[in-house]
This record gives sequence, C-alpha cells and structure tokens, in this order.
Amino acid sequence: MKFNLLDRINQEFLIRLARFLSGATVLWHDSQPDTCQRVYFANHTSHLDAVVIWAALPSHVRKLTRMVAAKDYWGNGRIKKYIAQKLFNAILIERANVSIKNTPVKIMLDEIENKYSMILFPEGGRSETGTLGTFKSGIYHLCKKRPDLELIPVYLNNMNGILPRGKTLPVPMLSRIVFGQPMWIEMNESKNNFLERTREAILKLKKLEDRYEADEEYSED
Repeated sequence: MKFNLLDRINQEFLIRLARFLSGATVLWHDSQPDTCQRVYFANHTSHLDAVVIWAALPSHVRKLTRMVAAKDYWGNGRIKKYIAQKLFNAILIERANVSIKNTPVKIMLDEIENKYSMILFPEGGRSETGTLGTFKSGIYHLCKKRPDLELIPVYLNNMNGILPRGKTLPVPMLSRIVFGQPMWIEMNESKNNFLERTREAILKLKKLEDRYEADEEYSED
C-alpha cells in the first residue's frame, strides 16, 4: 500500500497515541518478533485492542501485519474508514449478510495471500466482563486451509479499563501485552480440540501475567 507524507504522519501519530493510551509494557514469552506469516490471536475487550497489538510490533513486522476488523464499525464513517483502510491496511469483515462464496475466512485468505500476517480475535465480539469467552470456529477453518500459518497467542491485560464498552473517550492506563509461544494446527486435529488448545494458550498467558503482577506488588512492598 502506498502512503503519502500526510498518511505517514497520521499513521505515526496514531501509533504513538495507542502506545500512550495503553501505557503498554510488551513481553515476548518463548517467542520473538518475526516477519514470517503469522496469526496473532488475542482476547478482546476494547475497540483499541487490535490497534494496540499492531502498534506494539516492531516497524518491520508491523508493515507486514494487518488487523482484522468489523466492517460495520470501522467502515462506518469517512474518518474511521480512512484510518482502517489507509493507515492500518485493515481487513474489513462483514458480520452480516455473509454468503458461502464470500465468507470471512475466504476474505482473510485472499487478503493475506502469501505475504501478510494478521491480528484477529477468535471470540468474535468483545467481552463485557474481561473473561475469555468461547472461541468461534473461524480460526480453525482458517488454519485448516493454511496449516503453515504460525499462531501466536496474545494476552492483553487491562485494555477493558482504557476503553470500556459504551464509552467513546479512552482513559490512559498502564497495561501489558504478552506474546506467547508459536503453535500450529496439528494434522487431523478436531475442531473442538484445536479451539480448546488455542483458548488455553491465552489462559496460560493470563496466569503468567497474574504472577508478574503479584511479583511487582510484592517488590513494591
């Protein structure tokens, strides 16, 4: 995607804004940034989640990473559409009127080709309580068609406090982004097993984050 100078300035501003609002500490646990084709999958509590993950990636990785976003939200209005499509190069997905020939999985595969990684949220919608919900089957069907894609679980801590559901103005807070160990779909793996295994990968990162928080509180005392 080609950028003019104004686009680059606006993009850099939004990256810095996302980092400021989230106050995010970034932790790579048994993994590291890489330009190989990946699916970063995370818990979902805020409209800022995808932007914060994207902004946390090193620039050379970020250039090859596209966030998956709901078309009815990010495609609604000229400003949001400009931000999503032009600045973030997002993959906009229809959540209604989906046809067999134009499923979200097909759109994602067509958009990433053999080049881009993506950021997605297997729960589908945002959690109101912060509790990790049941994973929908989209990520399974995606990986069945592209078993070579490397999966990176991501746990976002405290993002729901920055921009809760129903709020329009974010409140700056400290948060943490934990990137986990790479994983892949296994040969002949069932849908239920795969969805449970990927969900459990995020829950393990949450437990790890809880230990970090406990250690930090202990050290402060």
